[in-house]
Amino acid sequence: REYIQNAFIASGSVVSLPSNAGAAPITETGKNPTFSKGKSRTSGYKVHHTPAEWTAVLSNAQFNVLRKGQTERQRGSILEKETRQGLFVCAGCSQPLFSSRDKFDSGTGWPSFDSAIALDAVEVEDLGMMNMMEGAEVRCRTCGGHLGDVFGDGWRYGTKSKTGKRYCINGAALVFRPEGGGKELRG
Repeated sequence: REYIQNAFIASGSVVSLPSNAGAAPITETGKNPTFSKGKSRTSGYKVHHTPAEWTAVLSNAQFNVLRKGQTERQRGSILEKETRQGLFVCAGCSQPLFSSRDKFDSGTGWPSFDSAIALDAVEVEDLGMMNMMEGAEVRCRTCGGHLGDVFGDGWRYGTKSKTGKRYCINGAALVFRPEGGGKELRG
């Protein structure tokens, strides 16, 4: 996974990532906001902190994933097996990102979702023409934190992925908020 994350191949068109999180359906012409390869994770976002400030508010694992773009160990997050209803928010800024209704067990060892909660909740690396089987980096649109990657291999999981997409997300980048209240669970 770490190799794939850093080995993007340009060969297709801009990524279309529809949302099905309870809002009106987004057509195939809908697009997630995109960012260019090499864009900073610190400038141009609503939530901005210095590295020292980030280390004060994030755990080591969260900092390594969100701010350094690293990948957590496979099956390293308790959120991979989380099945309760609720929301998955960014561990860096609390932006709602994914709904448990869109989560599925991909067997890959990381929490997987077939769509983001809203089209503008995340941004996807704009690789121009690309092969979605190789994946594209996904970031929180509010703080620029690295979340994981999105792949076009959702079809491999049958009816589990309703969109054909697989957002493979590091649990350390997320906090789970159970529906109806209760204690938050940090990945």
